[in-house]
Amino acid sequence: MSNIYSMTGFGRAEVQNERQKISVELKSVNHRFLEFNIRAPKKFSPFESKIRSLMKEYARRGKIDIFITYEDFTEAGVRLMYHPEIAKQYVDYASQIEHSFAVPNDITVNTLMNFPDVLTTEEQEMDEETLWQDLAQVIRSAAEGFRHTRSSEGENLRSDLLEKLDEMDANVDKIKEREPQIIEEYRQRLEDKTRELLADSQIDDSRIAAEVVLFADKICTDEETVRLKSHIQSMRDTLAVGTDIGRKLDFLAQEMNREANTILSKANDLETSNTGVELKTEIEKIREQVQNIE
Repeated sequence: MSNIYSMTGFGRAEVQNERQKISVELKSVNHRFLEFNIRAPKKFSPFESKIRSLMKEYARRGKIDIFITYEDFTEAGVRLMYHPEIAKQYVDYASQIEHSFAVPNDITVNTLMNFPDVLTTEEQEMDEETLWQDLAQVIRSAAEGFRHTRSSEGENLRSDLLEKLDEMDANVDKIKEREPQIIEEYRQRLEDKTRELLADSQIDDSRIAAEVVLFADKICTDEETVRLKSHIQSMRDTLAVGTDIGRKLDFLAQEMNREANTILSKANDLETSNTGVELKTEIEKIREQVQNIE
């Protein structure tokens, strides 16, 4: 039996060394398609397409939030830049002021270095391939945990759905078994009412038989119960397949609901009506559950 996956999942991983710390957190909820929301430092912006491609190995449906944080423990990413043209302008202007106002020029190397924009810091270009490899490693670790939680939740959903299908199966059997009894009870009521009205007169058995046939045809749910049985078995088979089954399960649940509605519309008996309501209740629960399946 193949794994079945929920669309609800969580995963987290972190890698730290002497150079850096990268943390990745993954969260997902139900969604008709596969959608990503990536929140990461600006330096990881070039990798968004690669992140999406990597995550597609671990999920087919769901809205997935990806949170990435980064800390750089080294100074290797920053370098000091000297701008001699700016320093020269400071010196030239200081010399002009000295001659114009006859004031001493007391510029020293130390004061010059502290003038704005003479010295600046600049972030160095990082080796993108190395950075991506480090990031991909953390994403994969988080995605493995994410996939595991989806699988565990998926197995819980499978067990729950199979139990509900068994209950549905039993209710369909009850409806099928009850139908001949309803017809017989109708025949008996019809005969009793006819005798009451006609007293000692001769009862037309053929007329009663014809009325019973019309009634039986009106309440007959053979087609609906056969199709429901088929849908129940098809859903069991689909749950055994496991992978990428959410949409098919949702379709089967809609078809089940259609048949249950028809059975209820034909119900001419309190017991059958109650069983039909139980059937619809189970189908609604199934429809809610399959919305969580990938």
